[in-house]
Amino acid sequence: MTKTLYVGNLPWSSTESTLADAFRPYGNVISSRIITDKETGRSRGFGFVEVADEDAEKMIEAMNGNEIGGRQIVVNEAKPKQG
Repeated sequence: MTKTLYVGNLPWSSTESTLADAFRPYGNVISSRIITDKETGRSRGFGFVEVADEDAEKMIEAMNGNEIGGRQIVVNEAKPKQG
C-alpha cells in the first residue's frame, strides 16, 4: 500500500526530482509531483509525494518544518480529493 503526502510552501524553483530527492533518505519514494498553474505553467508552491505506507509517518516527522531551497515546508498526509 501507499500513502500520499502533501508538501506545502515549496520554493517556485522546486522540481519533481528535487522533491523526491529530499524525501528519499527517510524511506521509499514511489513518485512525486509539483502542482502547476494551468495557464502559466508556473509552480503553485505545493506538491505531493507518494510513499510506501510503512514510511509515511517517519517521513512526515522528519520533513515537516525542514527547509527546501530556503523555505520551511509543511508536510502532512494528503486528504482525499473532494467531489
